[in-house]
Amino acid sequence: MTTPDIAARRALRACAALVIGALTLTACGWSANADNEDGKGGKDSAASAAKIVISAKDGSSGASINTTGVKVSDGKLTDVKMTLADSGEAVPGSLSADGGSWKPKEQLERGTKYEISASAKGVDGRTVAADSTFTTVSPANSFIGTYTPDDGTTVGVGMPVSFNFDKAISDKKAVQSHITVTSSSGQKVVGHWFGEQRLDFRPEEYWKAGSKVTMKVDLDGVEGANGVFGVQKKTVTFTVGRSQVSTVDVDTQTMTVVRDGKTIKSVPISAGSAEFTTYNGQMVISEKFTKLRMDSRTVGLDNAYNIPDVPHAMRLTQSGTFIHGNYWYNKGNPPFGRQGTSHGCVGLQDVQGGQGDTPSKWFYDNSILGDVVIVKNSPDKTVTPDNGLNGWNMAWSEWVAGSAA
Repeated sequence: MTTPDIAARRALRACAALVIGALTLTACGWSANADNEDGKGGKDSAASAAKIVISAKDGSSGASINTTGVKVSDGKLTDVKMTLADSGEAVPGSLSADGGSWKPKEQLERGTKYEISASAKGVDGRTVAADSTFTTVSPANSFIGTYTPDDGTTVGVGMPVSFNFDKAISDKKAVQSHITVTSSSGQKVVGHWFGEQRLDFRPEEYWKAGSKVTMKVDLDGVEGANGVFGVQKKTVTFTVGRSQVSTVDVDTQTMTVVRDGKTIKSVPISAGSAEFTTYNGQMVISEKFTKLRMDSRTVGLDNAYNIPDVPHAMRLTQSGTFIHGNYWYNKGNPPFGRQGTSHGCVGLQDVQGGQGDTPSKWFYDNSILGDVVIVKNSPDKTVTPDNGLNGWNMAWSEWVAGSAA
């Protein structure tokens, strides 16, 4: 999962698919008012067989950032110019091989005024022209979902598909029905809403190792709340890698790493202390950092610690639980495999800088996003399903009950 700034950029990239087609929304659909019958055609337009249609209606204020383009029937486009209305800057585009359509090369910006002028030659040899000035849907009247995992990645068997929308969704059924997640394994995948802005998808059991998962997002023009429309249209695929599930036993202060059903390593750890216990439950690695500053003030623990270079840190919860390296332990009395001494994280032996051949570096190098870490026998409660990517801690019946589709 990316940081908020990167996630926002990725969300814009994620909806960059440009598809020429009709939408049910007038503002985002193909407009008959921008063709050669609106009085804006060339001198021969009345007699030309060709008919130009610009998808964004002239004067519209909610045009699609994905599907805006130009089509012609009974002729071929000879010239299309698209510019930013305020600056006159050209917007690059591409013409189809048969000359029948044109579309921008990049996704348009939200809340931006554009101009399109197009000309074509009909099958009868006569010319026709059309133009349109319009504004794309504004950020205030649209919503975007940042998601994980990224397209083309390989993840562990515990990685859910998780959407976080930038606006509250009131019509959850409409939004969920326009996102489909399927697996080559044939596993049934169901969505579950956590509040009004988060939607996760997972199968009943962990993904099958080696399977391919496809997520199709078709939210462009979908009304998620009153007057607020989606702008994303994208297909994302990712691969589920080998199965790795590591179990931390707080009673023995050890972690057993199981890959594809076989134990490959037992690692001494130091879990939370008696005062700051570690959550129980199934937790998914959602982020990895070779080095990370950890400041206790960010998790409400005043000045308990402030370590600028925690090595090999991997996030397990959004509230601040990590599995990470520890180089500041008492060298005369190492706690690993013997005693819980952390503030709730799972610590592994490491060295400052993280360059040594240590248990922490081994586990970091052998882990990928989506791997599962299970904690058991801790005196703490079970982690809540929405604290991180940890929906596996919810019973399947309850998960399905939270679906809007």
